[in-house]
Amino acid sequence: MSTKRPDTPKGKPRHIFRKLVIIFLGLVILAEVLFLLVGRNAPNLTQTKLQSGGSSSILDYKGNEVATLGNENRDYTTSNNFSTQMKDAVVSIEDRHFYQEPLGINPVRIIKAGFHNLTNPGSVQGGSTLTQQLVKLSVFSTKKSDQTFKRKIQEAYLTINVERNYSKQQILEFYMNKVYLANGVYGMGTASEYYFGKSPKELTLAQTALIAGMPQAPNTYDPYQHPETAQKRRDAVIDAMLANNKISQNDAITAKQTPLTDGLLAKRDLDQENNNRYVADNYIKEVIDEVKSKGYDPYRDNLKIKTNLHLDVQKQLYNAVNNNTGLFPDNKMQVAATIVEPSTGNVIAQIGGRKQGKILLGLNRATSTQRSNGSTIKPILDYGPAIEYLNWSTYHLLEDTPYTYAGTDISLYDWDHAYDGTITMRKALANSRNIPAVRTLETVGLSRAKSFANNLGISIPADAGLSTGIGADVSTLQVASAYGAFANGGTYQKPIYVSQIKTADGMQHTYQSESKQAMKASTAYMITDMLKDVITSGTGTNAKISGVYQAGKTGTVEYADTEIAKNPALSGTAKDAWFAGYTKNYSMAVWTGYDQPEQSGLSMSEQQIPVYLYRSLMATLAQSSDNSDWTQPSSVVSERILAGSNPPVITNSSVNATLELFVKGHQPTGRVSSNSSTSRTPTIRRSQSQSQTPTEPSESESSQASSSFSRSTPESSTSSSVSENTQRPDTDTSSTPNDNTGGNGTPPINNNGGQTNTGGGNQGNTNQNQNQNP
Repeated sequence: MSTKRPDTPKGKPRHIFRKLVIIFLGLVILAEVLFLLVGRNAPNLTQTKLQSGGSSSILDYKGNEVATLGNENRDYTTSNNFSTQMKDAVVSIEDRHFYQEPLGINPVRIIKAGFHNLTNPGSVQGGSTLTQQLVKLSVFSTKKSDQTFKRKIQEAYLTINVERNYSKQQILEFYMNKVYLANGVYGMGTASEYYFGKSPKELTLAQTALIAGMPQAPNTYDPYQHPETAQKRRDAVIDAMLANNKISQNDAITAKQTPLTDGLLAKRDLDQENNNRYVADNYIKEVIDEVKSKGYDPYRDNLKIKTNLHLDVQKQLYNAVNNNTGLFPDNKMQVAATIVEPSTGNVIAQIGGRKQGKILLGLNRATSTQRSNGSTIKPILDYGPAIEYLNWSTYHLLEDTPYTYAGTDISLYDWDHAYDGTITMRKALANSRNIPAVRTLETVGLSRAKSFANNLGISIPADAGLSTGIGADVSTLQVASAYGAFANGGTYQKPIYVSQIKTADGMQHTYQSESKQAMKASTAYMITDMLKDVITSGTGTNAKISGVYQAGKTGTVEYADTEIAKNPALSGTAKDAWFAGYTKNYSMAVWTGYDQPEQSGLSMSEQQIPVYLYRSLMATLAQSSDNSDWTQPSSVVSERILAGSNPPVITNSSVNATLELFVKGHQPTGRVSSNSSTSRTPTIRRSQSQSQTPTEPSESESSQASSSFSRSTPESSTSSSVSENTQRPDTDTSSTPNDNTGGNGTPPINNNGGQTNTGGGNQGNTNQNQNQNP
């Protein structure tokens, strides 16, 4: 008896299989179409690009090229001038299957690298072949965030085209000339000459392995900076050559026993002919660091880097400090200066030294040297916080009387060892009196003062004491940017060098400064108003520029008694001299001093050099910009105050009065009319001990009230009147005994020690170390 089998759908498995095949083929076709569409939009890759070095162009703010990084230090070496040993070393360490990859892509290697990266998040393994690396270096950015899926497709597309159009020997030649090998060196031929003074064919196995191993991380494997790491990498190359059957076991042992320094030449700087490269070298150094911080490598990524550099201003600054032989006493005196735009944070010019020779990427004192800035810190750490947190007015009365740091026997003095008695905050700042500044910081409190400074990009050490109120370790970049916030209505713009980066594949990134409201508009305006007095009639009169509304502050750091005891020749000189000033459009800070201050100091006349450099640059900048004055914010009130009144009393008389600024809601309530019997003579006192400075006329001798903001204009800034109508110990009027300009503003250069007295702005001495923190 037979049984009938049930019907089975014989055609169903075949039908499913057919569908899968169709889907698979469809996906393959789709992938190929996608590959071709995306690939055809890849950057154009010519032989010129394959052969050229991995250089980047640095442009000024107009888009004009200032310098290039890379190809100026590369001599192209043809394949027949590379030894077989060097080629074997490169292939063994970079891509041992190089000659067996017909399309330049190794799928197995890519899959292995992908699996490794997924299973080891903290470790990254590359899957690129040597040809793919060549393509990356020729047209693509190496920045990790730019390694998109689209770019990977384009990279593969170009890799296949390169493999089809060039032989393996040509590709290897392109690669060996393309790679960066630290210290500004490109190409293995150039590296052979730079590191060992030999051609590639003359190198030993150990020397060859060192160079062949550097491209993956040139700065890490730099034999000068990281010899131990470099040797480990060299030995890894030797092991790879042994594993690839390119050398014998004995050759490997001998090479690994060879000292890394065998035949290695001393490190040196490579010369360049582009003078702009030297003129802007300090600026370019900061550009490179900023570009690297964004994830790019300017030496390998073929970038067009647009900066905020004003090359014409940079050239003037460079010439002012390097070619002005009559201004500086010797070639050892150093300078640092930074100019920024307050409204944008753009650094438009910077110099970090003078007479530095043909050195590239040398020390930039404008950013890396931390020297005390003397009294230029006072608006930042003392008076700014007092207005911001305590609502002090410009008339606020302070005591310039003997002062000793609490809990110590350290006394604080000014340059003249005299006292002004009770004076206004305006006068204390204009005349750069130290004791009122420290008393102000003490009242505000270090915590709030440090917070205020931090908002301006200046970090004060946690253990800093009250003496920081007359000088902190800062850079000109920090000071120029901090003062820029005063110029910009209280808004701080973080300094920035780079405005745009364009990669070789057309990707473009634009950058702007980070902005923050660092203080109230009232604080910025009132500080600016007082700092105008510094220039019109205070310690910075040599900075006057006709027709220009500006504000600024001097700063001088004197030697401590202990330092003078060690070197008596330092007596009468200063360790550091500063000037920081600004208009609405530009803020500039200048430092001068010696790298070894224990050996040489600045004479009194030389302490004015920062002022003259500032005036020279700012006068030029003012010619091409609007020179409008600052607008008084609604949060500030101007009141005519009876001079010497304590507490302040408002008066409607112009006689024996001073126009002062108050935070709205904190102005005086007391008022006296011009005919009132309560009118009185001033009570502002002056210490009898101040015999070294000109006699101050009493306010009753003044016939007209004054205010630097409402009355003083750039055209009339030669007036010596200020809110108290007093003569400053350092004014440039002919009636001042210590006049240092001869009445015409000519720099008083005295290279023999100087007898002219610049007065104020000095960081005061103590009877011990003036920087000692109680």
